[in-house]
Amino acid sequence: MRPVTFDLDVLRSFVAGVDLGSFGRAADRLGRSTSAVSAQLKKLEEQAGVPLLRKDGRGLALTDAGETMLAYARRLLDLNDQASRAVRGVELQGRVRLGLQEDFGEMLLPRVLGRFARTHPKVRIEARVARNTDLLERIALSQLDLALAWDHDARLPHVQRLAELPVCWIGPAHPAPVPDSDGVLPLAAFEPPCLFRGCATDALDRAGIPWLAAFTSPSLAGLWAAVSAGLGLAVRTPLGLPATVRALKPGEHGLPDLPAIPLSLYRAQAQPDPVCAALGGIVEQCVNDSVAALSAARIQSAEPAGRESIS
Repeated sequence: MRPVTFDLDVLRSFVAGVDLGSFGRAADRLGRSTSAVSAQLKKLEEQAGVPLLRKDGRGLALTDAGETMLAYARRLLDLNDQASRAVRGVELQGRVRLGLQEDFGEMLLPRVLGRFARTHPKVRIEARVARNTDLLERIALSQLDLALAWDHDARLPHVQRLAELPVCWIGPAHPAPVPDSDGVLPLAAFEPPCLFRGCATDALDRAGIPWLAAFTSPSLAGLWAAVSAGLGLAVRTPLGLPATVRALKPGEHGLPDLPAIPLSLYRAQAQPDPVCAALGGIVEQCVNDSVAALSAARIQSAEPAGRESIS
C-alpha cells in the first residue's frame, strides 16, 4: 500500500479549527470560505480513511483517530515551519514567557533553556516556576505565553495534553517502615488547594485509613526534605524525583492505589507567534524524552508492567 502524503495546508486548517473551537472561525482566521475549509476536512478524512470528527450536541468533537491526527498534525506543521525559517535564514527575536511546575524546575528547565538558547540565541526567555493554580491563572490573563502544568483544564481553550503519568506514594530512598503516629498515617504535602494532596486524602478516606497533615510546605524542596527525614509520605509522580526519595510500588505497605494525572501544555493564544511556537515544540519534545526515559527505566526494573505503565 502506498503511504498517504497529507496536505499541510489541510492540516493547518484542521489544527486551527480545533484550537479555535470552530471551523467557521478557522476559515476567517485563515482567509478562506467556510465551504473551502469543510472541503479540506472532508479530504483529510478521506486520506486518513477513518472519521476524525463526530457530532457532539450542536458542534463537533474529535474521535480517537482525530486526537491522534491532531498530535501528528501539530508536529508536522511545527517541523514545516522550522524548516521554512531555517531555509530562509530567519532568526527569531523577541521574548517568550514560560511557566512550569516546580517538579520540572531542576529536571526539565535547564534542558529546555539550553536547547532553545542554542537554536534561537536572540530570543529572551522569562521563566516562572510556580504552583498549578498560579500558572493557569496567568495563562488565562495572558501573563504567560506557555505553561507546563498538571491537569487538563477544559475551561482553558488552548491546551495540549502531552502525557499521563502515574501518581505514586513517595517515601525515603532507603526502604523503611511507613511512618506511623498512633495508627495515623502522616502526610507531607503542599498547602491546599493542591491536586496531589486531595488525591492522597481522597484515596486514604476511601480506604478507611486515618491520616494527619504532619508536614506542610510551600515548596517541593521542603516536601522532599520531610520525606527523606521520615516525617511523612508525599504523593507525586515519579518524574524528576531527587535521589533522597523513591516512588513506592503499587500496594506497598497496604497503601491504596492512586489515579494517573495528565500533564498538559497551555498556550495563551490559539495561534502562537513563531517564538512561542518554537519554544512549545522544544518543551513538548523534552517532556516526551523524559517520559520515554522514565517508562524505559520502569520496564527494566522488576516492577509489574501492567500497573506501572505510562500512557
